[in-house]
Amino acid sequence: MILEVADIRIKPGQQTEFEIAVQTALTTVFKKAKGFRNHNFHHCIESPERYVLQLTWDTLEDHTVEFRGSPLFTEWRSMVGNFFAQPPHVEHFELVSTSETKLGVA
Repeated sequence: MILEVADIRIKPGQQTEFEIAVQTALTTVFKKAKGFRNHNFHHCIESPERYVLQLTWDTLEDHTVEFRGSPLFTEWRSMVGNFFAQPPHVEHFELVSTSETKLGVA
């Protein structure tokens, strides 16, 4: 599996609308994408216009070729693109190791 990490900066004062648009896209657009597995969506505490969107894909090509080359990418960008203060910084990662630590357990 491949982890896509998108560091997103939006225009000031649009957090609520942006979060709604992303949540809508995650439940409508991404669920139709070949190889899409799941997501995590984070809002920065110190920088209120900053978000990190983590998407898990079966393969790198599922994101970079299949999704980006499809009408789904156009649909995604039409939903969220107007919020961007600058183009998102996107990188891809492979898992090296993981931990199954449970929160709240000492």
